[in-house]
Amino acid sequence: MPKPASLLKGFEKAIVTAKPTAKRQVIFDEATTGLALIVTPKGKKSFSIVARNPAGKQVWKRIGDPALMTVAKARDEAAQAVARVKQGQAAVLLTKAVPDSFQQVAELFMRRWVDMGGKKQDGVPLRSKSQIERQLRMNVYPQWAALPFTSIRRGIVTALLDDISTNNGPVLADRVLATLNKMFNWYRQYDEEYVNPIIPEMRRSGTIADHARTRMLSDDDICTVWAACDSAGTFGAFCKIALLTAQRRAKVASMKWTDLEDGVWTIPAEAREKVNAGSLQLPEMALEIIKSQPQIKGNPFVFAGRGDKAFNSFSKCKKRLDKTAPIEPWVLHDLRRTAKSLMARAGVRPDISERVLGHAIGGVEGVYDRYDYAAEKAEALEALAGLVARILAGEQGNVIQMADAAR
Repeated sequence: MPKPASLLKGFEKAIVTAKPTAKRQVIFDEATTGLALIVTPKGKKSFSIVARNPAGKQVWKRIGDPALMTVAKARDEAAQAVARVKQGQAAVLLTKAVPDSFQQVAELFMRRWVDMGGKKQDGVPLRSKSQIERQLRMNVYPQWAALPFTSIRRGIVTALLDDISTNNGPVLADRVLATLNKMFNWYRQYDEEYVNPIIPEMRRSGTIADHARTRMLSDDDICTVWAACDSAGTFGAFCKIALLTAQRRAKVASMKWTDLEDGVWTIPAEAREKVNAGSLQLPEMALEIIKSQPQIKGNPFVFAGRGDKAFNSFSKCKKRLDKTAPIEPWVLHDLRRTAKSLMARAGVRPDISERVLGHAIGGVEGVYDRYDYAAEKAEALEALAGLVARILAGEQGNVIQMADAAR
């Protein structure tokens, strides 16, 4: 068991108590020549050695992480490394400062990078944390968990991406590739000889621009899917609300009963989220669907899952829905694109539909226009619901323009 900080002295106490300052700190160990504790302005700590080689050049070498290496081990490593530098040799370490297996390094990456906020290192976990955890658990650990981290070279990465692309599609392969690229680059701080094996040619789906989705549901598609949703339970209701509100899947799925008051849905902002749609006055068509959902004791979500969790069986339920709604392939995000297009068709101004979608407004307007547009967003959703109702009634061509469209 580690000693309490109150019982520590000198260098050992500095390791525990040193706080970040505006400048990088170098705290030397009086008991070991050349050993120092480095504390960055962001609070990252590391053991390093410094010594002069026979040519008189000062050589610095990072030898470990205080969270993973004891002071005694750091002193042993420092003595060996300093001696080698003075003899004109490379400061080779006796042991590695980080775990060997891929899974151990990945878990350290989650704690030190993802949980700490990525580049910002502000202690606020990245919004993509759950996605990264799922990628590792579902797509990487089954094949790589026990592999020595530094043994993972280009051919091994390529084989993994080929497998993911074949079984799950090129888009997921590229998302996993992006996560691995970040991890491999992050690892370089622990091993100055490490080379990231990823190269640009490993991308499976081309650029984002090349693969931007264009699918939107036609009027016939909407009728087919809506009818199938009637018998699809919670997932069916979820799909209808996704179309009628134009919100992202995660926002609709996390809707809580407490977020609704007098027909207004207030969408909570997440950590690091730049902007969302804020508060939306929902049309009666959407409110009726929401009110029809059962309120389950102990579960705060409108679209309830198991226990106290939100609904999350999207893939399984989508496959079942596709069997009863046989249209051209589509994904849930296409409902959001369809809603945006329907609002334009109903005469909603583009700047208003952008605010309904929760997109950031750029330029001077985004900086200076602080009006909440609550009434305009409510009208836009009413227009969207009205058009959907007419489509379902078979009146596709009868579109009533909003008053603002004529201005």
